[in-house]
Amino acid sequence: MHASTVRSLLVRGMLAGLIAGLFAFAVAYAVGEPPVNGAIAVEEAQAAHEAHAHHHGEAAASAAEPAEEEEVVSRSVQSTFGLATGVLVYGVALGGIASLAFSFVLGRVGRFSPRATAALTAGAAFTTVYLVPFLKYPATPPAVGNPDTIGKRTTLFFLMILLSVLLGIAAVIAGRRLAPRLGNWNATLAAGAGFVVVTAVAFAVLPDNDDAVAAGFPAALLWEFRLASLAIQAVLWTVFGIVFGVLAQKALAARTAAADTEARLGAPAAG
Repeated sequence: MHASTVRSLLVRGMLAGLIAGLFAFAVAYAVGEPPVNGAIAVEEAQAAHEAHAHHHGEAAASAAEPAEEEEVVSRSVQSTFGLATGVLVYGVALGGIASLAFSFVLGRVGRFSPRATAALTAGAAFTTVYLVPFLKYPATPPAVGNPDTIGKRTTLFFLMILLSVLLGIAAVIAGRRLAPRLGNWNATLAAGAGFVVVTAVAFAVLPDNDDAVAAGFPAALLWEFRLASLAIQAVLWTVFGIVFGVLAQKALAARTAAADTEARLGAPAAG
């Protein structure tokens, strides 16, 4: 694919990521913020209880107790401007990366149209980058786990992402190599089954995050937060796949038409 075409698709991918980020922000604000607020309330109640128990009977110390530190960034700013900034930057970045992946796989994984390839790319990205790691290490609300193990938990999560992406790429390569012998459908099923089996083995081998959630944290609130996290990612990648598919289809159709016109104009006249 020509460099100018890749550059054009990259710009459209970032634009599609921005649009998808807007939809994801709406979902994050509507269904993601309530469980986050609930988790913060649980954390504050637990901290207040521990402080009360620690200072119980120490009247003099209580009288001289220092005032609470003010928030550097208010919660209202975090849940609006901060959330929007984070989600939009995330959407633009992933949109650019996904558009480069689209440029690479277009025409290499079957005779799919650009719109269908965009949908497949978005689905594969959602599955490998988020869904598979989520099944092993599901999202947790802020400040509910052991802060001493946050480095370990972050490392394991990104390791699972890397492993999932590599296994996904291996499944695509295996499917292509099996297609001449098994046919496209059977090769796809075989490659998909292999991906599931190897992923299950990785799930069994990698350690669990047993301390990711503090004991006594409300199970219903945790479940609500995880469903909201899954919904945000699903909306982000669904909207991206649709919008980028339309933009890529139009861009490639226009470039193909321009190339055909240039070829006709440059062809020698028949004698």
